[in-house]
Amino acid sequence: MLPVDPPDGAWPAVEEFLRARGAAEMDHPGGTLLEHLLRVARLLGVWGADPDLRAAGLCHAVYGTDGFGQALADTGERALLGELIGERAEALVHLYASCDRGVVYPRLGSGRPVVFRDRFTGRDHIPPEPDVRAFLEVTAANELDVLTHNAELADRHGPALYRLFAASRDLLSNAAWDACVRQLGRHAPDAGPAIRIAALDHLVPTVDGEDHRH
Repeated sequence: MLPVDPPDGAWPAVEEFLRARGAAEMDHPGGTLLEHLLRVARLLGVWGADPDLRAAGLCHAVYGTDGFGQALADTGERALLGELIGERAEALVHLYASCDRGVVYPRLGSGRPVVFRDRFTGRDHIPPEPDVRAFLEVTAANELDVLTHNAELADRHGPALYRLFAASRDLLSNAAWDACVRQLGRHAPDAGPAIRIAALDHLVPTVDGEDHRH
């Protein structure tokens, strides 16, 4: 169970929904996808996230991503998820799922506001800054949890992830950035050429010039 009270008692129903959609049977670093989702929500709570953001973290993989194709629900079911976690939290889940990461992630270090590209529609748009901040919080919680549970991925992708979060430092909460520094600080680019992130999937980044077959 999460160490904070869920909004309107909704999270037990959300966990039941995730189980019904197979999250407890999907393998994931650290156990199952469901266990990962619960840890991400818990970590966001530790960082002081509000209930909407914690609920979005719990459901961040429901629609899949451009790097994690095992969706638990179709985007045609947005109203259903909205009933479970609220419209605001569902909108954050959809933003997270719809992000074309190969386009958006390089933009995180190239000025503000950040122009997103929706991978479902192919259209560019500029989300409100609070939504972009929420997106980065979920991204950090997701990736840090994965790397905590897979040392090989941590060694391989830590440098690229550090650079991603350093480039978007202004959009992260202090607690999230402190966690990134604690876990990824050893990968800070004190020397050597910079790594340009081309894309980042649900689990790990894809970096130019490297082969990542997982």
